[in-house]
Amino acid sequence: MSFIRRLSLRTPTLGALRYPLAGATKRPAVSLRPRFGTAPTRHLRVGASRESALSPAAVPTTPDNATGTRNPDHAEEATTHAVVSTFDLFSIGVGPSSSHTVGPMRAAKIFISDLLHYQLMDRVHRLRVDLYGSLALTGVGHGTPDAILVGLEGDAPETVETATIPTRVQAIHDTQSMVLNGSRRITFEPARDLVFHYFESLPQHSNGMRFTAFDADGTLLATNEYFSIGGGFVVCEQTQVDHGDNLYFRSYDIHREDVPATRKTQDAVVATLPFRNAEDLLQVCRRMNMTIAEVVYENELKWRSPEEIQSRLFAIWDTMDQSIRNGCLSEAPFLPGRLRVKRRAPSLYQKLMRGIYHPTGIGAPGAGSQLTGDANPTASEPPLAPATALPLTSGLRLPYAPGRPRTPKRFILPALDYLSVYAIAVNEENAAGGRVVTAPTNGAAGVIPAVLKYHLEFLSETPQHDVMEFLFTAAAMGMLYKRGASISAAEVGCQGEVGVACSMSAAGFAAVMGGSVEQVENAAEIGMEHNLGLTCDPVDGLVQIPCIERNALGAVKAVTAAQLALNGDGAHRVTLDQVIESMRQTGLDMQSKYKETSQGGLAVNVPVC
Repeated sequence: MSFIRRLSLRTPTLGALRYPLAGATKRPAVSLRPRFGTAPTRHLRVGASRESALSPAAVPTTPDNATGTRNPDHAEEATTHAVVSTFDLFSIGVGPSSSHTVGPMRAAKIFISDLLHYQLMDRVHRLRVDLYGSLALTGVGHGTPDAILVGLEGDAPETVETATIPTRVQAIHDTQSMVLNGSRRITFEPARDLVFHYFESLPQHSNGMRFTAFDADGTLLATNEYFSIGGGFVVCEQTQVDHGDNLYFRSYDIHREDVPATRKTQDAVVATLPFRNAEDLLQVCRRMNMTIAEVVYENELKWRSPEEIQSRLFAIWDTMDQSIRNGCLSEAPFLPGRLRVKRRAPSLYQKLMRGIYHPTGIGAPGAGSQLTGDANPTASEPPLAPATALPLTSGLRLPYAPGRPRTPKRFILPALDYLSVYAIAVNEENAAGGRVVTAPTNGAAGVIPAVLKYHLEFLSETPQHDVMEFLFTAAAMGMLYKRGASISAAEVGCQGEVGVACSMSAAGFAAVMGGSVEQVENAAEIGMEHNLGLTCDPVDGLVQIPCIERNALGAVKAVTAAQLALNGDGAHRVTLDQVIESMRQTGLDMQSKYKETSQGGLAVNVPVC
C-alpha cells in the first residue's frame, strides 16, 4: 500500500448506519426510559444600587460565603457520576482557546439571554466586563476580549463567522459602541468597560469573569459571575456552589422548556449506564458485555435519537477533517501575533505529496540491516545485529568529513510525518482563530483529529464504524478526566489539555484496532502517565509556542501508547484511576505561573521581539 496519500475528506456516508453494528450487541436489553431531573435556574443578581463613576468598588463583589466545588479533598457524593454528553466534550467552536475564547463567548451570550429573560434588555445603557486571573493574564493573546464582544452581540462559537470577527471588533473600538444581541446599540468603551484584574482571582476558579449591566442613570440592573472551567464548559458562581462539579451551561437560554436536560445539568440526569471512574466503567462493560463505545452510545440515547447521534457525530468529524484540510492548504505565511510564527503544515504536507522518501533509504522495507549490509538475513540470524559485531576501523574521526556539508538522512516513518502534519495543521488553524473542535480543549484540538485521520487513511476497513467507536471511546476517557481531575490548563497545566487529549486518543486508537476494554484502559493510562507534570507556559500568551508542536508529539505518543497496550494482555501495574488522581494532585501542587498565566517557563525565557 502506498504511503503517499492525497489530502481528502473521507466523510463516511450517513445512510442508515446504526451503532453498534448489526450482530455486535449480544447483551441484556437496557431500558431507555427518560428520567430527566429538573434543572435549577441560573441566579442572575438583579440590583438597584447607584453607580456614579463605574469604579471597581461599585461593582458587587463575591459573597463572603461563596465557595467553589474544587476543594482540595475532592469530596464526592455517592450519587454523582462522570457521564456527560459526548457532544459537550466535543463541540464545534473557534480558536485559539476553549477556556479563554469559547467559554467567555458562551458566558457573554448566556448573560444576554438572562437579560432578555428578566426583561431588562431595553433598559441596558452600559455594560462592564471584569476579567480575573488567568483570563486577564493571557486573555488578549487568547482572544478573550474579542470573544466576549462578539458574544455580547449575540453570536455563538458554533455558528459565528470567524472571518468577520476582527472587522466587528474593530468597529466596536472605532464607534465606542456595540449592538447588544444584534438589536440594541449601547455605549461601550473597551478601554474603560473591559477591566483586567491581572493579579486577582475569584475564589471559585482562576478563569473567572463578571458581567454587570447599568441603565442610563448608572443604576445597576444586573450582574453575574461565570467561570470557564475548560473545554468550553461554563458554570456560574451560585449554581456551582449549589450543585457541584457536574453542573455546566452549554445552552444559552435554559429558561426555555424545550432545552434538553443534558444542556442544563449533568447531575439532574440519571444516566442509563452511569460510571464514576475507570474501574466503574470497566465493570459496566464486563457486566453488560459491551465495549466502552457501546456504553457511551447507550447513555447518549438517553438524550437523542440514533439518527441525531449519528448526524451530530459525523458533523464533529467533518469539522475536524476540514480543519486539517484548511491548515494544510492555507496560503497565509505567518500566524497572528508578535511572535511571527511561520505556518509549517502547508510545506510539510507538500513534501509528503511530492514524496520525500527514497525506496532504499534507511528504514525502507527490504533495505536490510544498515549495520551489516545484508539485505536478506537468514532465518537463523537475529533480526538486529548486536553493536559488538561492528568491526573496528582504524583512523576513524569525528567529524567524519571535516569541512564538507552533510546531507540529512530521512527515515521511512510515514506514520510520524502524517500524524505530525495533521496535528500541526489543526493547531495552526486554531491559533489563527479558525473553526476547530474542542477535543477536549482548543489548545489540544489537533491530537484526536490527527490520530483518527491517520487511522482512517491508512488502517481502517470500516471507516463509518471506526469514527463512532473512536470518538465515543475517547469521550469516555474525557468524562473521567473532567470529573476526576480537570481539563483546564488554568487548573492543572497542559497535562489537562494535551495530556488528556493524548490519553483519549490512545484509548480511541486501541479500541478501533480491536483492543479489549482492559487494553483500551491501559492505553489511556500510558498516554497520561508520561504527560504528568506537563506545564502550560505559552510564549506571549499565544496558543502557538509550545502548543502547536506539543500536539504533534501528543498524537505520536498516543499511537505509541496504544501499541504498547495492544502488545500486552491488558494487565498492568498502574491503573487509569491512579494516574488521574496523580494528575489532579500534581495540578494542585503546580505553581500558578505554570498554569496558563505566561509567568514562568518558556513564557519568561523566550524573548518575544
